[in-house]
Amino acid sequence: MTAPLLSVKNLRVAFPTRQGEFQAVRGVSFDLGRERLGVVGESGSGKSMTGRAILGLVRPPGRVTADRMELDGQSILNLPERQMRRVRGGRISMVMQDPKFSLNPVMRVGDQIMEAYRLHAGGGRAAARAKAMQMLEAVQIRDPERVFRAWPHEVSGGMGQRIMIAMMLAPDPEILIADEPTSALDVSVRAEVLNIMDRLVRDRGMGLIFISHDLNLVAQFCDRVLIMYAGRVVEELPARDLHAARHPYTQGLLNSLPRLDAPVSRLSVLTRQDSWRDENLETLLPGGL
Repeated sequence: MTAPLLSVKNLRVAFPTRQGEFQAVRGVSFDLGRERLGVVGESGSGKSMTGRAILGLVRPPGRVTADRMELDGQSILNLPERQMRRVRGGRISMVMQDPKFSLNPVMRVGDQIMEAYRLHAGGGRAAARAKAMQMLEAVQIRDPERVFRAWPHEVSGGMGQRIMIAMMLAPDPEILIADEPTSALDVSVRAEVLNIMDRLVRDRGMGLIFISHDLNLVAQFCDRVLIMYAGRVVEELPARDLHAARHPYTQGLLNSLPRLDAPVSRLSVLTRQDSWRDENLETLLPGGL
């Protein structure tokens, strides 16, 4: 069996509050191979915090612990910042949710892509410029020369997201974490961005962690899905089997979605159970309960 690119066991992220310690992520475990892994859940379920913890982006007083967090068999848990900078961007990249807040407004697009490439791959400006143009073409930007010289405020949301993907993939990372990369895009642009990500990930043999709240999208796009609730994984299953999920939380999410083939007068409301928060409750794994 092929060793996973990323292995995480019992990941926990905690923050001190006036009421005591708040557990944002509680015992998350998974392995990531060269696949598209979807992470699904409501806002506040710990999806994005899991991605940030993997990249070492949780700052004090936040505290990250885990039994294991390994990249290609080497531990990356709580690495010193200098070492983590070699991993972050160079080996694991993250596309944030909204490009308006990710792109530097006072730097031209091309300079930002070149900076990301040179920081991890080195080389001179000529090589970095050639790589930036290559990546802009790879994400299907029609006039890469114009976009290279543009300022972030001069591009649309869809183009901004393509630029972010180009920037994050320029250093040739092994893993891409995409945090709701299509939530601010219309349907047609969303399909184009997903096709670009799918092609680049498959061509490069990368691992993809696709964070989303859209169950239908994840079922169509990903290979495997983790369902998160209150900071923990409550169910794991192949994406093709998502609509046959067995955990009541996943079923509740699915039942609350509108369906064109089965219209109803009133959508179901998800009724939460205290037992879903119980860490002693066994997670539903493929072939499990």
